[in-house]
Amino acid sequence: MQAVRKMIGLALLAGAATVGATGAAHAEGEFSGNVALTTNYVWRGVTQSAGDPAIQGGIDYTASNFYIGTWGSSVDPASTGVADGELELDVYAGFTPTIGPVTLDIGVLGYFYPGASADGDWAEAYIGASFSPVEPLTLGATASFSDDVYNSGEESTYLEGNVAYTFSETVALSAAYANFDLGALGDYNTWNVGATLSYGGFGFDFRYIDTDITGADSEFVFTLSRAL
Repeated sequence: MQAVRKMIGLALLAGAATVGATGAAHAEGEFSGNVALTTNYVWRGVTQSAGDPAIQGGIDYTASNFYIGTWGSSVDPASTGVADGELELDVYAGFTPTIGPVTLDIGVLGYFYPGASADGDWAEAYIGASFSPVEPLTLGATASFSDDVYNSGEESTYLEGNVAYTFSETVALSAAYANFDLGALGDYNTWNVGATLSYGGFGFDFRYIDTDITGADSEFVFTLSRAL
């Protein structure tokens, strides 16, 4: 569940390197890719790799304000609940219109587990907005909705607010706070804060992640990424 199209989304803005972020769109269209290695694949505050490292990567095509892409990560079935599913593959499409100082991101996202013996595939629609009231500061919010979260038949709503402050072209701080309501499956809050550094074509993200889930541990995650 890709950390930006997956509402990961606007937490690492303002020039910070983000895993899976779509590159600047051009009228004629262009491809971009990304690869990453993370010490722990954490999605919406919950590990998807049983606390172990994960290999990730994706490719996007953008044209004007429209984009389509796919992103994948190694996962652990014990964390995802999808039997024998050791790969998560996300497919998404959307557009990013601008209204005055506000940039929107509207799209749909599907989560798939190829090779799994159980059907854990599901999808959601999302909308995000971001703007910069002062040049180094970016504020954002995002919401996503599903009528079949985790292929459970339950409806879900994910709401997130985030902020990023860019100190230079290579250093940014960011934080986010969110609520994930899964209907009859319950709900919880999650938050994260971290720093992103860019150097030599690589991105280095250091992040603290926590939730209010009873018995859950906080996580310190390091992600090394490179745009292609």
